[in-house]
Amino acid sequence: MLKLYTFFRSSAAFRTRIALNLKGLTYEPVFVHLRKAEQRSPDYLKLNPEGLVPLLADDKVTVSQSLAIMEYLDETHPTPPFLPATPAARARVRSLAQVVACDIHPINNARVLRYLTNDLKVSEEGMATWYRHWIDLGLDSLEVRLGRERQTGKFCHGDIPGLADICLIPQLFNAMRFDKDPLTRRPTLKRIFEACMILEAFDRAQPEKQPDAES
Repeated sequence: MLKLYTFFRSSAAFRTRIALNLKGLTYEPVFVHLRKAEQRSPDYLKLNPEGLVPLLADDKVTVSQSLAIMEYLDETHPTPPFLPATPAARARVRSLAQVVACDIHPINNARVLRYLTNDLKVSEEGMATWYRHWIDLGLDSLEVRLGRERQTGKFCHGDIPGLADICLIPQLFNAMRFDKDPLTRRPTLKRIFEACMILEAFDRAQPEKQPDAES
């Protein structure tokens, strides 16, 4: 059985849970409590020297980094596909996904925010300002692109959820923690969010529905 090393609040782990659900794959969750620094324990660092979640263990293979995990799942379990059929369409979907995974998420994840407040002594207000600034830049650009590009359908690309949607939805959940209503002024993102969240694969993966969820 697949093992997923995960933490309920991690948006990267959230992505991977969605991906596994969409593929219809059963997995054993292994909870790594990031707030208790379990990701830095010697035992976990032997598995993943990066000290991050998610980590997918599949027989003798372990894969870190959520985008790599999703592409691994797509190659080993190709139905339903996360990427469209043509090179241009695949490039578009990867581009949309990377706005989240490469531009927004890395500078707003928990360890960066902790470094800002604990090491650089940035105030809580300053940290929140930092977070909202990068969220707004990224989400605004996605709203413009998805709103005007003809390839956008019910989901980010056409009418089947894929890699871009898997990355987008956890980021919108994160945005809601700092902005109670980030979607009202972004109608295209709001429509895609609602289309995704009526699907069991997305709904079942959300943080509050995980066995390790905390308030």
